[in-house]
Amino acid sequence: MDSKNNQSSAARILVEFLEVAITSVVFLKGVYPSDAFERRRYMHVVVQRARHPLLRDYIHSAVSGLLPFIQKGLVERVAVIFFDSDNIPLERFIFKLAVNQSNGSKVEEGDLEFSLRSFLVKLSVSEGLTKVLPRDCRWEITAYFRSLPHVSTSKDAELWIPTDTKQWQQPPLITPIKSMSSEPLSLQLYMEHPSLSEPKPQEGKNS
Repeated sequence: MDSKNNQSSAARILVEFLEVAITSVVFLKGVYPSDAFERRRYMHVVVQRARHPLLRDYIHSAVSGLLPFIQKGLVERVAVIFFDSDNIPLERFIFKLAVNQSNGSKVEEGDLEFSLRSFLVKLSVSEGLTKVLPRDCRWEITAYFRSLPHVSTSKDAELWIPTDTKQWQQPPLITPIKSMSSEPLSLQLYMEHPSLSEPKPQEGKNS
């Protein structure tokens, strides 16, 4: 298997994993009632699948739209961000990834899936590390690119728009969850929370 096919296979497996993992994050945070999800098996692990078509399609289309950019090595991080009613980030789950562009060895899908499976197991028991979210919170999927794709030449790029997400002013507190480093894929999963010294939003602002 040449390096291009090797990289493509790893990217495809990673995108499938991200769809399941992001669904697991949303389930973990309790944003929706538990009956909005159903149990299924993936990589021999019991995971959650969104039952509502709009929720399922949003996660699927967002993540699958990243495939060509992951294959080209353009995507650095994929984040699930939870906001308060003022659109201030409360918590971020970060998937930091790298697909080796030059690795030419054959991808053993079983080995790669075994490594990714451990992320799903770890994620399922990570609720104690997270913050309790307010009832009026919202969330979104954000991708951070190493360089911007050319919208004029890619229909896939049109699925992604520049974000106006507010950023924290201080470096965040980071809580590692799981990491792996192998060929051709390296992946880190961690949470970010605002620093204790992060300025609080001003109250009583005029609307």
